Amino acid sequence: MIENTIDAWHKLIKSKSAAGLDDILAENVVFHSPVVHTPQAGKPITTLYLAAALHVFNNDTFKYLREVTSGNHAVLEFQTVIDGITVNGVDMITWGEDGRIIDFKVMIRPLKAINLIHKMMADMLQKMK
Repeated sequence: MIENTIDAWHKLIKSKSAAGLDDILAENVVFHSPVVHTPQAGKPITTLYLAAALHVFNNDTFKYLREVTSGNHAVLEFQTVIDGITVNGVDMITWGEDGRIIDFKVMIRPLKAINLIHKMMADMLQKMK
């Protein structure tokens, strides 16, 4: 059981390693990408997307600006700079009774950031397959 899901998530981000994803994600987790129309269901595909995102987003400029937590839900606003473009977004995370993440939604702005992330994530996912 994960005692504090958001603390575990922050540690994973700080480590810049996708190795901890297996421990923190539920088998039936659903991932909502800012650039893919349909939700991605299941631990394997969610792990793939989040591992790719760790490579694309989590550079030296990445930081969480604020965090709102209520019950088993959290919204974490983040900012990073990629190729000179400031990317602002939120991670919306829901976890089950065991502390494992069951729903993960990412929303980003502005449009030029979405277009950049779409291209970079597609390239990263292609490399990881």
